Amino acid sequence: MIRLGLCCKFIDQPIKFRTATANYLKRHKEKGEDPYVYLNDIVNNNVDSLEKAILYCHSIGVGSFRIGSDFLPISTHPDFHYTLKDLPDGSKLIAKLKEIALLAKEKNVRLTFHPSQFVILNSPKDDVVEKAIADLEYHASIAELVGADVINIHGGGGYGDKLSALARFEENFKHLSPKVKKRLTVENDDKIYTPNDLLPLCKQLNIPLVYDVHHHRCLKDILTEEQATNAALETWNREPLFHISSPLYGWDSNKTHHHHDYIDINDFPKFWKSIGPFTLEVEAKAKELAILKFKKELSI
Repeated sequence: MIRLGLCCKFIDQPIKFRTATANYLKRHKEKGEDPYVYLNDIVNNNVDSLEKAILYCHSIGVGSFRIGSDFLPISTHPDFHYTLKDLPDGSKLIAKLKEIALLAKEKNVRLTFHPSQFVILNSPKDDVVEKAIADLEYHASIAELVGADVINIHGGGGYGDKLSALARFEENFKHLSPKVKKRLTVENDDKIYTPNDLLPLCKQLNIPLVYDVHHHRCLKDILTEEQATNAALETWNREPLFHISSPLYGWDSNKTHHHHDYIDINDFPKFWKSIGPFTLEVEAKAKELAILKFKKELSI
C-alpha cells in the first residue's frame, strides 16, 4: 500500500494557513497593540485549517499531510518568542490540537513536518546550530500534541569536508531532546548529500533516511535507485516515508532541480509498488490537483 502525502498548502481548496512577519509585529507593537493578540488569531485559524486539511485528505483517499513550519508563525524569533501557553487562547488551542491528534488517528492521516533549509544542524557556527536546535524543539512541541511522527531535515552544508560536517551533525544530535530524536529523519538532497553519504549517519544515530528519488537523480552516487530504496527501508522502525517530484524543465535541461506543478508518472519507480506499505509525499506545486492526478494514474 502506498500512502500519498500532501504538502502544506492547497491550490483549489478554501483551506488557508496564515503567517506573520517580525516587521509587521514590530509595527503592531509600536502602535501600542499587543502582537500576541494578532498571533492568537492566526494560530486559531491555522488550527482550524489543520482540522479541515485532515478531513479533506481523508475524503480524497490521501493518507498523509505535511504541516507547514509556520504553523506557529515566528515562534522562535528572538523578539517574539512564544509558545501556545503564551497566547490568550493557549489552553483552548492545546486542547484542540489534542483533539486533532485523535481525529488524524481516526481518519488514518499521518502528520509530518519538514523544517526549512535554514535548519542546519551541522553548521560550524554555534549560533546557527543553536537556532536549528530551537527550531527542531519548536517542531517537536507541536508534533507531540498532534501525533506527528516525522520531523525531516537535510544533512546540511558540506563546508569542503563532508565527513567532518557529518561528524558535527552527530555531535550536535546529542543536544536534542528525546521528543526530537525519536521523530528526526534526514533526507538526501540534490546538491551535497547522497543516500550513500547519509546511510552511515542514519545507522550510527538510528534515525531513518527519507529517500528522495528526484534528488538522487540530480545527485547520483554508487547506489542504484533500487539499492538506495532498500537501504533506506532498513533504517525505518515505523512506516517509511519517501519523496517524489518531477523536474520543471525536464531531465534533459540543466535545471533538473526545480519542481514541476505535477508528477510525471514515468518518474515513479515501478518497483515501488511491491515494497510494502510506505508514505510517499508528493512535492508538486499544484498540490491537491497534482496528487489527485497522480493518484488516478497510479490506480491507487
